[in-house]
Amino acid sequence: MNKITLGLTLGLTLACLTLSGCSAPDNGEDSAEGNVDLIVYGDTVVTMDSAMNIFENGAVAIDEGVILAVGSAADIDAAYRANDTLSGDGRVVMPGLVNGHSHAAMTLLRGVADDLALMTWLQNYIFPAEVRFVDPEFVRIGTELACWEMIRGGTTTFVDMYYYPDTIAEVVESCGMRAMISATVIGQRSPDAEGADDSLIKGSGFIERWKDRHPRIRPIFGPHANYTLDAEQLRATRDTALALGVPISIHLSESPFELQYSKDNYGKTSIEMLDELGFFDVPVIAAHVVWPTETEIPILAERKVGVIHNPTSNMKIASGISPVTAMLDAGVRMGLGTDGAASNNDLDMWEEMRLAAFLQKVDRMDPEVLPATTVLRMATSGGAEAIGLGDITGSLEPGKRADLIQVLFEDVHHVPTYDVVSHLVYVSDEQDVDAVIVDGQILMRDQTLLTIDTERVRSEANALARSIGIELEERNR
Repeated sequence: MNKITLGLTLGLTLACLTLSGCSAPDNGEDSAEGNVDLIVYGDTVVTMDSAMNIFENGAVAIDEGVILAVGSAADIDAAYRANDTLSGDGRVVMPGLVNGHSHAAMTLLRGVADDLALMTWLQNYIFPAEVRFVDPEFVRIGTELACWEMIRGGTTTFVDMYYYPDTIAEVVESCGMRAMISATVIGQRSPDAEGADDSLIKGSGFIERWKDRHPRIRPIFGPHANYTLDAEQLRATRDTALALGVPISIHLSESPFELQYSKDNYGKTSIEMLDELGFFDVPVIAAHVVWPTETEIPILAERKVGVIHNPTSNMKIASGISPVTAMLDAGVRMGLGTDGAASNNDLDMWEEMRLAAFLQKVDRMDPEVLPATTVLRMATSGGAEAIGLGDITGSLEPGKRADLIQVLFEDVHHVPTYDVVSHLVYVSDEQDVDAVIVDGQILMRDQTLLTIDTERVRSEANALARSIGIELEERNR
């Protein structure tokens, strides 16, 4: 019995003892096998498992990147000795946040074009700026900046869609996060391709290079939308994704413009059009989904489409209010995302949780819809399931990868605390995150990032932004 197998046996036994009182089997191994890499303590441990188990004065034992056990600190200490520990005083331990839709490098376009409708924003500002300024160096700096911001805010996993995906993957490998990285496919000239055919060929190369290269990185395809790709290009992307065995991330049913475009060109809505194409034969992560009809929502559930709700971006660009409650009621897999910092304008998942809950309550005129537990699940275990990673992350359970965070409950806005889950959703913000662990590696400790040279990134981002700003000013004169 190897160390991980033994550890999982001990961990499952510990969970059994803690939750149901059953007796532990004799594993016949020396107690020295209880040595582990790391124990993370918390005044409260919120597991986000299917039973929503919560442990007061709890702990998580981690070895070789795997969660071995979750339970009371006393039980964990009795079973394991750790090479390193994180104190739990004044802290809540929970799974890391899952950002299901982002354009990470667009941190460098934060505030470039605000207060505009989606298509005006895209066609008149963002697409031209990307063709002019985006290159591998831009993507490297912008993605490092985004990873800094996401780690600082407790995000451990994200789904990205942008250009030069090899560069994005290299940054993710270095910074320690977990990511699904989309090779963008778009039917126009872009920073890294001349059109849909070229981007599909280059994206296939990226996927072949990274598919089995790193356990924290999953390469996927990112066809932009059905208004930037025609039916044949979408079908070709689906076929290539099927051949390579990878999922797809796409903007879907995002705006009234998209609905009208689809009806004018295909005689049906975006979701109906893609369903007819057999697009959902591939695992699909659908971003936004603001305007699904009553007949389309069952399609999303039946086809197991993972829907990512982006409340801040949807509000800022006035795309509308997504029927999140109706989709959840229908069994649609749902998570949360920030979208890019050019349309948000930050990568704060705590803000997305609050706004997601508040939007549904005021839209339905019902304060009971989308309660705190549900929205916290969307940001953790539900989000992981929506993007196809629910078997490895999103909850604190023996056997899953050790992706977790500590949240400080010491600031004034946490005094007093009656309900930890309520505070995590309605009170906590990114400044409260104290420690971040991904795959068992500590990325941030005592609010100090350990895997990113933040001063270098700050300097490089500001220098690049100055040159972009000067050129934009000259162009606008």
